[in-house]
Amino acid sequence: MGRWTNQIVWVTGASSGIGKACAQIWAQQGATVVLSARKHDTLEKVASPLREKGANVHVVTLDLADTEVLRDIANRVQSDIGPVDVMIHCGGISQRSLAIETDLSVDRSIMDIDYFGTLALTKALLPKMVERKRGHFVVVTSLMGLFSAPLRSGYCGAKHALHGFFESLRAEHHDDGLQVTMVCPGFIRTSISMNAMVGDGSKQGTMDEKTGAGMTAEQCAQRMFKAVERNQAQVLIGRYEILAAYVKRFAPGLLRRIVRRVAIK
Repeated sequence: MGRWTNQIVWVTGASSGIGKACAQIWAQQGATVVLSARKHDTLEKVASPLREKGANVHVVTLDLADTEVLRDIANRVQSDIGPVDVMIHCGGISQRSLAIETDLSVDRSIMDIDYFGTLALTKALLPKMVERKRGHFVVVTSLMGLFSAPLRSGYCGAKHALHGFFESLRAEHHDDGLQVTMVCPGFIRTSISMNAMVGDGSKQGTMDEKTGAGMTAEQCAQRMFKAVERNQAQVLIGRYEILAAYVKRFAPGLLRRIVRRVAIK
């Protein structure tokens, strides 16, 4: 049997993009995979071909914005399917609007989905993981969790917050055997920019040029899988754009000048 046999891997945002690609990889590796997103029918379309190949796949619908019910959902997953070994947080939403033109309700929605929803599931799973002395949180943030760029103020705020929370969590539960891998993708060819919220809360509805030319979700998921197997604390995934994270570290003033001038759509 392989390493992932008899392990339960839960993936949010599993209906498309990076989440879907992660679900496929871990299912192929023999893990029991729990797929979550808002739409049941879309999740079943992801699950069906995996089941036909013999994978053990479960569909659990949820809305990350509805934090009040996420603990109950997590408890049902742990009761009906089993204790979760790896929680892959892929669910989230992005933004494309100037801060001055963005209603505060949009910022709140982004924080509810990208930050508080992720925290709610994490906190619901923590007690069982600590009890078992094992568990791994894989958190898909963004390069925007390491530095910021125009048109993404609320999104950057939520992603920066995730880094703050999970770095603290990592320190608190190191001796409990818990692992945290922070995943920072750059331009990945998904529908993230299509679904990104603009100032009034509606969807942008168009594909960003650099997102459309980015790395595939499958390539991203493969790199994530390797990072998790190696228990990496953080992994940057992308092409030339990941260099900006190093510029931020060693020459932050230069990066500030660059992001003011370079088109990032």
